[in-house]
Amino acid sequence: MITVTGATGNVGRTLVELLAGAGEEVVAVSRRPGLAADAGRDGVRWVRGGVGDAVSMRSALEGSRAVFLVLGGELNFAGESPDVLMDMIADAGVERIVLVSSQVSATRPEAPSHARLRAFEAAVRGSGRESTVLRPAGFASNAFAWAESVRAKRTVFAPFGDVALPVVDPADIAAVAAAALREDGHAGRVYELTGPEPVSPRGQAAVLSAALGEDVAFVELSRAEAHAGMARFMPEQVVTGTLDVLGAPLAAERRVSPDVAAVLGRPAAPFAEWVGRNLPAFV
Repeated sequence: MITVTGATGNVGRTLVELLAGAGEEVVAVSRRPGLAADAGRDGVRWVRGGVGDAVSMRSALEGSRAVFLVLGGELNFAGESPDVLMDMIADAGVERIVLVSSQVSATRPEAPSHARLRAFEAAVRGSGRESTVLRPAGFASNAFAWAESVRAKRTVFAPFGDVALPVVDPADIAAVAAAALREDGHAGRVYELTGPEPVSPRGQAAVLSAALGEDVAFVELSRAEAHAGMARFMPEQVVTGTLDVLGAPLAAERRVSPDVAAVLGRPAAPFAEWVGRNLPAFV
């Protein structure tokens, strides 16, 4: 049995499908399991809970041989000590942990915005379990933030229009996670997960335009404008850290990693492939 946290999220939802499709018994953990499209799927048991509340994980971990951990929302910057969850994982006899961290945990090791992810990495490594850490670049699914403006105005509003980064398809993160959860040979590994090529916000708008068959305009926001918008739902340190990466990426953050291809035996999916699967959100 495999336990998947964040099971209704961009990565977790796909991971549940992959594991169940491969015949695995899955415990899908979400704070909102009612949102699951496949809540009645054979082989999948849904549990209300999450990484931020270790007690809620107790029943989800019983009998599991492996667990997938992903932080989301406020859990990226606040919450109980990760050691509490590690103790519960050990008590349940779980043998393997796969954690989604971030590329920035390595490229900017002093960044306050990623301190909690670094703490989780350290806790996982010190847990005594087999562990694999996934460090993805920015998610292609961050483009969902533009869905409303594309639907209403056929316009993308974003800062740093010509700064290109190799955003990763969450489905590739899920596929690598599935391999690490099910297969031997990934213990102790850290995988940096990126897309196959850098793409700028302006380039992403062009991909959306081509997929829709209609012009999608690009309007570049100033850093201050972007900061004001993000500050409505993100803490200050996270806003600042995110804009630092988007506006002045380090060479390591621009680099295309070979890890997706190495694990999956196929190239990482381009942004256009993600758009094709999710086009209804922008129509």
